[in-house]
Amino acid sequence: MVGFRLVERRRRERGVPLHHTGPSQHRIVGGRGPLGGTQYPERPLRAGAVVARSLCLRPPSGWAPPPFRHPGRQVISCPRGHVDRAGAPELAMAAAVSGVVRRVEELGDLAQAHIQHLSEAAGEDDHFLIRASAALEKLKLLCGEEEECSNPSNLLELYTQAILDMTYFEENKLVDEDFPEDCSPQKVKELLAFLSEPEILAKENNMHPKLCDLLGDELLECLSWRRGALLYMYCHSLTKRREWLLRKSNLLQKYLVDGINYLLQMLNYRCPVQLNEGVSFQDLDTAKLLSTGIFSDIHVLAMMYSGEMCYWGVKHCTDHQSGNHEVDTDVFGTSCTTHREPLDFREVGEKILKKYVSVCEGPLKEQEWNTTNAKQILGFFQQRCS
Repeated sequence: MVGFRLVERRRRERGVPLHHTGPSQHRIVGGRGPLGGTQYPERPLRAGAVVARSLCLRPPSGWAPPPFRHPGRQVISCPRGHVDRAGAPELAMAAAVSGVVRRVEELGDLAQAHIQHLSEAAGEDDHFLIRASAALEKLKLLCGEEEECSNPSNLLELYTQAILDMTYFEENKLVDEDFPEDCSPQKVKELLAFLSEPEILAKENNMHPKLCDLLGDELLECLSWRRGALLYMYCHSLTKRREWLLRKSNLLQKYLVDGINYLLQMLNYRCPVQLNEGVSFQDLDTAKLLSTGIFSDIHVLAMMYSGEMCYWGVKHCTDHQSGNHEVDTDVFGTSCTTHREPLDFREVGEKILKKYVSVCEGPLKEQEWNTTNAKQILGFFQQRCS
């Protein structure tokens, strides 16, 4: 796959075993980018088909969304016939739905124009750009239908899938070129903006009962993963540029904080499964993973990525305090709630890498996940602490 060669070479330089899933499995685990194919295990989690489906981008076959019902209307009798009158809550809901449809259509038009520009610049057809363009054309048709037939959740999901494919193409190009210093800051910023739009739109409308779940946890996890993994690869490239680090280590710190936050956000979207008499399972190791909040191999990889980014923070940003930067520190703990506090690279890194080692040497001990690098980083943290 395009972009994998550079990532593979980097991982081998660090002596880390690799596993490349291929395009079809990218869709299962939610990678769908140059970063999703770089994984620490030799093979996915046991019972991966069950666990990894938690990050799938498309619904399983046979699944259909619940029908969207138009807000109820009250028909009142009067001498001149019937008057169709909607109550205030129904009118507000209808206006909110209409607003989401219009906004998604606007975003789709902007993305389609961007895809056209990318295709012309590339000078050749790309599979993922073609697929993204086709999804946006379908989106345009659906947005033009009667509002009674428009399901905002379906429209936003279709737009999100197009964005994931479109940014896939651009991420591959950046990784192949090792993040050129002249254009990468702006390009990474643009990619993060594209990958953030679906979540922003969903959050803006979560106060409406029927719009509170426009994007499910699976897509939100995938969007956070893609943003965090993009910043991980960008920071990895930056840490090799000594002159740049001397001038702009404060900028590296910002990228690290943002990337770590995205990855921990991804890990915190869903609560660990509480194992009790009401939960049945056939595989004890899989049950242990679910009880610790590990729902796919991407969750395990996110732990290592964020731990490594914390290491870069301690190594290269020691002269800069974390200031007002904040991060979610409840790393897939015992509850859904997270608290935010100033980021301490060493503290967060220690916590998540200990969890990584515990999982890899516990439920995943037969899956050949490599813990050498994680243990070396933990040793580095201990030396800095003493």
